[in-house]
Amino acid sequence: MFISSAFAQTAPAAAGVGDMFSSLGSMLPLVLMFVVLYFVMIRPQMKRQKEARAMIEALAKGDEVATTGGLLGKITKIGDTYLSVEIASGVEVQVQRSAVVLVLPKGAIK
Repeated sequence: MFISSAFAQTAPAAAGVGDMFSSLGSMLPLVLMFVVLYFVMIRPQMKRQKEARAMIEALAKGDEVATTGGLLGKITKIGDTYLSVEIASGVEVQVQRSAVVLVLPKGAIK
């Protein structure tokens, strides 16, 4: 009374060309999503990283910089991994090269 009648299923059709196209069609939105994700997010991020790396490698003595901690100063000494930055007359701090986030135009710090 509460159980409905069960009907036998027909056998599935043999796998053919139509079946292959339907499986590719179901994967198409996923592939398109990854392509859009690459061009919208991954590629611009890689470009920014490349520009930041080039900026850090091009640092020179006398450049005015801003660090991640918010310090503004002029580079007085350059090492392989550390920089000496003069933040006030007679006051120097050492920071890592990677801490520099911006090279300021000449004369920005007074």
